[in-house]
Amino acid sequence: MTRYMIAFDDGDMTFPAEDLPDVATAAQAVVQDARRAGVWVFGAGLEHQDPSVVATDGNVTDGPYPESKEHLGGFAVVDVPSREAALEWAAKIAVACRCAQQVFELLPDPTA
Repeated sequence: MTRYMIAFDDGDMTFPAEDLPDVATAAQAVVQDARRAGVWVFGAGLEHQDPSVVATDGNVTDGPYPESKEHLGGFAVVDVPSREAALEWAAKIAVACRCAQQVFELLPDPTA
């Protein structure tokens, strides 16, 4: 099995604020489906904020690089047999969250 990160930009969530309870319920239903299917590893939404950037010399600056306009809004990690399966879960999340999802294959754990 291979792990994939399914993520979205927080700017992509453009539904009306009053729809948030329905979106949250739908997203939790997908999480429960993924748990029942045995593919759920971890997921979280991120508080909208500019990240702190730690340079290789240890210096810390606030905020993303100036040219960056995107902020990660949330992500899920699934462990599935194929990219196609990851895309199927991403589609379910996209429908539930009402926003496009990006799918990234994670490198294997070298200690596993």
